[in-house]
Amino acid sequence: MSGTVSLSSSPISHRLRAAPSQSLRCSAISRGRVVRMSAAATDSPALSFERMAVKPPSHPTYDLKGVIKLALAEDAGDRGDVTCMATIPADVEVEAHFLAKEDGVVAGIALAEMVFHEVDPSLTVDWSKKDGDYIHKGLQFGRVSGRAYSVVVAERVVLNFMQRMSGIATLTKVLIGGGKNHRMGLFDMVMIKDNHISIAGGVTNAIRSVDVYLEQRNLQMEVEVETRTLEEVKEVLNYASETNTSLTRIMLDNMVIPLSNGDVDVSMLQEAVGLINGKFETEASGNVTLETVHKIGQTGVTYISSGALTHSVKALDISLKIDTDLALEVGRRTKRA
Repeated sequence: MSGTVSLSSSPISHRLRAAPSQSLRCSAISRGRVVRMSAAATDSPALSFERMAVKPPSHPTYDLKGVIKLALAEDAGDRGDVTCMATIPADVEVEAHFLAKEDGVVAGIALAEMVFHEVDPSLTVDWSKKDGDYIHKGLQFGRVSGRAYSVVVAERVVLNFMQRMSGIATLTKVLIGGGKNHRMGLFDMVMIKDNHISIAGGVTNAIRSVDVYLEQRNLQMEVEVETRTLEEVKEVLNYASETNTSLTRIMLDNMVIPLSNGDVDVSMLQEAVGLINGKFETEASGNVTLETVHKIGQTGVTYISSGALTHSVKALDISLKIDTDLALEVGRRTKRA
């Protein structure tokens, strides 16, 4: 997965954007990095571009079974789970419960089932919640039953996935109610960043090179270009006015200026959005926090990006317990349940 995570209130084809008088909301949750936010539909025909499906190349992370097998193999090493083998008779069966130790949004339920069934297809898994649902501290929201040895062997891999994914889902929903991948990797979207521009000899040269590349290979995919100044924005718009370009989105990088009092100045961002005037999707990047996201959204920008949704996220505290009564007693003692 590459880049940032994007929060949005609708599928990309709906072309929604935030209006100053409206609250910002987002829908889908996903792993990845950018964040789209929006609230009011626009009728601009220039934004009718539909997301074009690009058949992805062979990619290791798309083989979820392969990823799960690698994670389990990493735990097992060349001996297996020596603690389980030493303490758990092969024929003992148990029922273990998923316990939320803090409030949040759960994610990774489907992946957890895949892990359990990879370890032991005879295990039975039931849930009272689904991916994207809110869970509160102390809630038992799922259970797995079957061979005790299999349950415990799968436990750590299941929790590693679920805690990380739930942490991202929780922060994303706290930020504006949902999120969506910017792109899955380097292969499914063209993102022209500052280094590409520098090497190409300028923003116009970089976009022109992409247009030629895609046309020669008969490829159709979204194209985004990063701009750092209003002059670069104007240069992009000038090129687009004279050329049939594949460009679909303009990133407005670090145009949100932090102030000494903790507030932000969004006037430059707002001016850039005004210059673009709905001709392309826009994306604000840089200085995005829980405190600044609403003000940034009021500029009318289509997307707001935040890498912190993945690189700085805190895992959600979830456990899998066989003796849930004792677990809850301990949790109450430590204020975690």
